[in-house]
Amino acid sequence: MELNLADLQDALAAAIADKPCLIWRDTRRSFAEVGARTRRLAGYLHGRGLGVRRERSALARWESGQDHVALYLYNCPEYLEAMLGCFQARLVPVNVNYRYVDAELLDLLRDARARAIVYHAAFAPTLARLLGQLPDLEVLLQVRDESGEALLPGAVEYEDALGSAPALPALPRSPDDLYVLYTGGTTGSPRGVLWRQADIFVAALGGRRPDGGEVESVEEIVARARQGRARVMPTAPLMHAAHWAAFDAMHAGNCVVLQDETRHLDVRSILSTVERERVHMFQIIGDAFARPLIDELRARSYDLSSLRSVASGGAILSAAVKEQLIELLPAGVTIVDTVGSSETGRQGAQVSSRERGAATGSFRPHSGACVLDAARTRVLHPGEDEIGWFAQRGRIPLGYLGDRDKTERTFPLVGGVRYSIPGDRARLGAGGEIEVLGRDSVTINTGGEKVFAEEVEAALKRHPSVYDAVVCGRPSERWGQEVVAIVQLREGMPADEEGMRAACAAQLARYKIPKAFVYQQRIERSPVGKPDYRWAQRVAAEP
Repeated sequence: MELNLADLQDALAAAIADKPCLIWRDTRRSFAEVGARTRRLAGYLHGRGLGVRRERSALARWESGQDHVALYLYNCPEYLEAMLGCFQARLVPVNVNYRYVDAELLDLLRDARARAIVYHAAFAPTLARLLGQLPDLEVLLQVRDESGEALLPGAVEYEDALGSAPALPALPRSPDDLYVLYTGGTTGSPRGVLWRQADIFVAALGGRRPDGGEVESVEEIVARARQGRARVMPTAPLMHAAHWAAFDAMHAGNCVVLQDETRHLDVRSILSTVERERVHMFQIIGDAFARPLIDELRARSYDLSSLRSVASGGAILSAAVKEQLIELLPAGVTIVDTVGSSETGRQGAQVSSRERGAATGSFRPHSGACVLDAARTRVLHPGEDEIGWFAQRGRIPLGYLGDRDKTERTFPLVGGVRYSIPGDRARLGAGGEIEVLGRDSVTINTGGEKVFAEEVEAALKRHPSVYDAVVCGRPSERWGQEVVAIVQLREGMPADEEGMRAACAAQLARYKIPKAFVYQQRIERSPVGKPDYRWAQRVAAEP
């Protein structure tokens, strides 16, 4: 089925109008209320002259013919409403990292060619410094918050815009209308990944059945949504792929809950919201979210009896951390660890529980996920013990916004079929499972041997002194590169380097064991928990 996301929203708003859709603090909105608000937002943006400039058929894979709207917001109902309002008006919402400093923000808004921006009032002073350098940014919608910042010149209050605009009548839409997701930029400059809406719906937003097949009609989606009763909480920033969990929930007729405190990671707020709102599933980002949750669960008691599962994705959830989380959560709660990227959608999953134990290493692939050989010439088959490239075929992106070369490198033709190859190395197991080894761009070449940083990090985290760790390479006269571990110790624990090396030696070949350890009070990570390898390399290089 080729589906436009706004058409799906309209169908759900009509069919399950009174069901709860969004909850945040005292805000309670039904599917009908969210639909009405997004159509008014679409009417406002359309009335300001934003729309489609060229249809998809006239464009190259790395080009966009739609106007772009930047979303510079913390997690809030308005974030999801703004995305849906853009889809209604055939505009493209663009995620903005609210941690960016001026130069990074300016680069992203220019690269995205944003003509409008929806932003929290707290970010008004930052925008005020940049507006003179962004002549194409014509429409500014300011979302009120606790900061009390005044409106920027020419800006309109978000709620005033909704109150002043008529609902936009349904436009002739297309499955080719774009969805754009900017990458996190942890190993390079952020890039805008261009997806057709019909493809991202299947790849990440709820367009697959439990058996892996694609849903075949709007009627099938609506029938499923009528049965939806779950409350789902994406705890990570919506500015990255956490909104996948939100839309997946909505498209199944479930209610999206946001924790009370969304400006930073606050595990008390997460757990108290689960308790108060009777949340059934919440989503985290790997160890960076799980470790403080574990500390809080050990320190205080919460009623988590409503909880059925915890989903993790976007960064490694190591086996040692997973085991602790299983121990502390109510019996029967499963941990679903997913793998994928901005360029592939969801590619696989592994399930852990008290009964199953903590799954490690390998993922059960979703439809289209595969491993290509090292030369990128063919698909590997079970039993071929070769380290290749983790890839995806079928429902994949068109390319990178404005970058033909990168598009052709990352989404090449192999045997006449187009693949997405973002850069992770992987090995295909004899039973068809996929072991994801890590990003090739942060692979360490030491003495002619390749070391994947993530597998060393996972081994280090099994040592009781290690709270967090990131591994990188630094120049070595003897080895070319040597493996260096940057470690954050648990409070009050010693720097047991012999023990940490032994923990690695129990799981890894000797050449993978760190040659040196550097200790830091805190490991720098992105807002979604991914290691900042550029920071790690700077720290490792310091005398």
